[in-house]
Amino acid sequence: MAPKTKYDIIAEIAKRRGFFWPSFEIYGGMSGFTTYGDLGTKLKRNVEALWKEYFVRKQGFLELEAPVINPKRVFEASGHLENFKEYSAECSQCGNSFRADHLIEDKTGLENVEAMGGEVIKGMMVEHKIKCPRCGGALKEPTLILTMFKTEIGATGGEVGYLRPETAQAMFLNYKRGFVHNREKLPFAIVQSSKVARNEISPRRGMLRLREFTIMELELFFDPENPGCPWYNDVKDTVVKVYTEKMVEDAIDAPMVISVEDAVKQGIVLTEWQGYFMGLSQKFMTAIGIPDDRQRFRAHLPDERAHYSAQTFDHEVKLETWGWTEVSGCAYRTNFDLKNHMEASGQNMEARREDGTKFIPHVVEPSYGLDRLMYITMENSYERRDGKRNIMHIPKELAPYQVAVFPIVKKDGIAEKAKEVSDILISKGFWVSYDQGGSIGRRYARVDEIGTPLAVAIDYETMESGTITIRDRDSWEQVKLKVDGLPEALDAYFKGEKAFLELGEKVVRD
Repeated sequence: MAPKTKYDIIAEIAKRRGFFWPSFEIYGGMSGFTTYGDLGTKLKRNVEALWKEYFVRKQGFLELEAPVINPKRVFEASGHLENFKEYSAECSQCGNSFRADHLIEDKTGLENVEAMGGEVIKGMMVEHKIKCPRCGGALKEPTLILTMFKTEIGATGGEVGYLRPETAQAMFLNYKRGFVHNREKLPFAIVQSSKVARNEISPRRGMLRLREFTIMELELFFDPENPGCPWYNDVKDTVVKVYTEKMVEDAIDAPMVISVEDAVKQGIVLTEWQGYFMGLSQKFMTAIGIPDDRQRFRAHLPDERAHYSAQTFDHEVKLETWGWTEVSGCAYRTNFDLKNHMEASGQNMEARREDGTKFIPHVVEPSYGLDRLMYITMENSYERRDGKRNIMHIPKELAPYQVAVFPIVKKDGIAEKAKEVSDILISKGFWVSYDQGGSIGRRYARVDEIGTPLAVAIDYETMESGTITIRDRDSWEQVKLKVDGLPEALDAYFKGEKAFLELGEKVVRD
């Protein structure tokens, strides 16, 4: 039996504790679909909220929620029906289909085979004698397959529609409304965090490649003759690791280490806005717990870039199981989308400069897969301590529950007092879990495994003098303080105003 990977460990904990598990379990499941439990739903929501804190609230960008199903004409105009395709290889014996680039990567260890183009992919399938991974049968020559879910709009065979594979088109379709809401001033952005669907040929890598998932996308509209970003100074000194297109093409191992400002000045990154979002992305990933030395930006080669992109950088992080993994893409989409929708719809998408000249705004788009971010947060935070304890060091801003409350025993009014403390904390706005089952050690182990930062123990000392004990998930240190001061202390801790040992008197262990 193969040894467990880090993903296997996280998936097992996720299923057992209620973060996530495969959908449709009672019917045998179906690859590419995941169901979130209580903990996963809360963690996912908190990651989304943190992203919006970095990318939306401070900048005053506009949010949008639009339909998941779009009529065919939207994706004809956007170019998706012609270009949103992958090479699929079908087994001549069992009939199963697989993404050809993934089969090649699994066989050879190469990366980004997709960027090599169709003819190279077909040739490598033959050169490496790749067989069906299910039955060992011969595979047919790869062909391009549209990876969008098709449906009909109307119960009696109405218009053809598709489930959107990204949220971006909604921002372009509603650009004029956003422009008016922003008092017809550029730059401005429209943001959407919502479900999308891609009919993947052969989903793999668990949470990293799903058929239904959540994307957080931002479309920043700006004048290409006035491309300055007002928040650029906040990130221009941020040092990033970059692989340019030439470096990717030449398979250079060591990245270029450069500031965002120098990358823009040297033309490595085409616009200030793109540099801003790349620098901001690095800060955001650091905030969810990814060290800088496990982050990099890799440029897409022309054959890999989406049909709308003049330049795209993937933000990648290094995972233990799968190595360097894309977590977001930052694309310079020029005016491709607005221009196409303007031509297809007949609606004017132009803006006017003060000198009277007209232009179609250009767009920079940072895009994130929320499901991936949630999983990456879990994998990066996981520790196996002393060979027997699982601990999730989830950043306290993201933890599904902020604090657990335990009565040390159930008798002598202690359980009732613990419930009272729990209710007080809930009334103050904290996310609280209450647990009185099993030994105190087992209860600490349970909350460590789900990433709860703090645990409050109610004991006989609480009943006698009003003193409670708080335990820190990461260090296992404990402090004592009066129960009346607990809400204020927790508020200071979660706002970052106090460190754990500043919350009370340190408990000295024997």
